[in-house]
Amino acid sequence: MSSHSRFGALALMCSLAGLVPIAAAAQSGAQTCLDPGSWARADGAVPQPVDASGLLAAMAQRAVVLLGEQHDDMDHHRWQLQTLAALHAQRPHMVIGFEMFPRRVQGVLDRWVAGELTESEFLAQSDWGKVWSMPAELYLPLFHFARLNRIPMLALNIDGTLTRAIAEKGWAGVPEAEREGVGQAAPPLAAYEEFLFEIHAQHQRARGKSGASAGRGDRGFRNFVDSQLAWDRAMAEALVAGRQRHAAADGRLPLAVAIMGSGHVRYGHGVAHQLRDLGENGIGQLMPVGADTACAELGAGLADAVFAVPVARQNPPPPPRLGVALEDHAKGVRISEVTPGSLAERSGLQRDDIITEVAGMPARRPVHLIGAVRAQPGGTWLPLKVQRGGEVREVVVRFPVER
Repeated sequence: MSSHSRFGALALMCSLAGLVPIAAAAQSGAQTCLDPGSWARADGAVPQPVDASGLLAAMAQRAVVLLGEQHDDMDHHRWQLQTLAALHAQRPHMVIGFEMFPRRVQGVLDRWVAGELTESEFLAQSDWGKVWSMPAELYLPLFHFARLNRIPMLALNIDGTLTRAIAEKGWAGVPEAEREGVGQAAPPLAAYEEFLFEIHAQHQRARGKSGASAGRGDRGFRNFVDSQLAWDRAMAEALVAGRQRHAAADGRLPLAVAIMGSGHVRYGHGVAHQLRDLGENGIGQLMPVGADTACAELGAGLADAVFAVPVARQNPPPPPRLGVALEDHAKGVRISEVTPGSLAERSGLQRDDIITEVAGMPARRPVHLIGAVRAQPGGTWLPLKVQRGGEVREVVVRFPVER
């Protein structure tokens, strides 16, 4: 499935922030550098091994530690839990920030940590199915770790409606009263803007447009940059404010550990850049990468250190694809393109269809449909409710049997 939605919408943002893994040597035939289950520092042409105990002891003395992830990789979340536990053992005065939650659900996070909510109540009241597309099972061990140890959880993000408004109108086009208290972001570093430009160009090409020819002054690209910077800035501000809010009686500030997509972490261009603009320089940045990652992908300064996640002996088959391009819509998810000969076309889906339900659940954003399709086993059916013109109809997607 092509998951592209309008500039800055969550499907595209997730692709740069945490759904696209670093390229692996198995794909490129390039030399690998990492031993599975080990830490390494990306300081030059070849990453250098790092002793775990010394590294984590140093990280525990920082003010903020950012832990990257590829959102849909369970091993990345297991690594985050392992790293959290190690940091907590050395510095129990801690808060944990989560990209997954917008600020408006902070009270729900507080009640969860206090033990006042069941797991199902927590997920329902935090609007998990609306605010994040990934299965809750990926993150529940982290949430339970916080509750078990009574570690305050911070809602770092802004609401998706604000992200989309900025992507459509630009930062200046959104009234100050609608910015959720987020301040003006520091301008992007040149390398970050280059990275965002390539992501935006890929999005444009997938939509049949010439992304590269538009140039960096193109309004759509500038709005896309504004939306990404607002996202980074909001998380940085929430981390700084969260440390102050949970200061000890003697004034000592806690260690803030943040769970977020690796696109916000890599090379210090995203959240770390905004933290430094806010006056916070004690920042640690750690990322998980596949043990088969090519040496060339581990450039100097990628992070303070990377952890080599072992690669499965046999790679799973690629996730199912519908063959559609998607856009946000007030009533659900609009299909803007259908690939000829695709599963979507064979199922009867058409351009301009608006998908309102997936397997009986509301389809509020493209990522809801993407997640359902990725999780669908071969040989099964996925019912969709589709609005076409003035009619509502049922479309059943029949996934072929895996071979």
